Amino acid sequence: MNARRTLVLGGTRSGKSRYAEDLLPADAPVRYLATARRRDDDPEWSARIDVHRARRPAGWTTVEGGDVAALVRAGGDPLLVDDLATWLTGVLDDAGAWESPATPPAVDTAVAGLVDAVAACPGRVVLVSAEVGLGVVPATRAGRLFRDELGALNAALAAVCDEVLLLVAGLPLRLK
Repeated sequence: MNARRTLVLGGTRSGKSRYAEDLLPADAPVRYLATARRRDDDPEWSARIDVHRARRPAGWTTVEGGDVAALVRAGGDPLLVDDLATWLTGVLDDAGAWESPATPPAVDTAVAGLVDAVAACPGRVVLVSAEVGLGVVPATRAGRLFRDELGALNAALAAVCDEVLLLVAGLPLRLK
């Protein structure tokens, strides 16, 4: 199968990022959109980001932050987006969703914009996202909000992607 839009899902430390990276050529130009926000007060998080950065081939261009939907729509060199859970966390942060009694409309707008961009993507895109719906129901409202919103985002993206994979213990399972 010659997929144009691929969604790679998996739990923590499942190997999803490395697997997604291996789907793209190491010796050709690739745009790598890193969605994690660096925090000066969290050196462990910064170290995780640095491990991902060091693993990328030298010829790849890293973009940190930015408008994910716009980058997907732009086309050009293949694009790897890693990862959508951290992107969604930023969307929820920016919308003030954690304190809001209902999901702010800005969250739905951002999610719909990303899904539409992926559906219309003119080139190769590989998306990485966490699968958090297989565990217990979170004890907090914030945990349930995140799990529910990420589950809905993953489902919407899976519907418009040509290929969907789930990584479990480093092993890929082809879902679509």
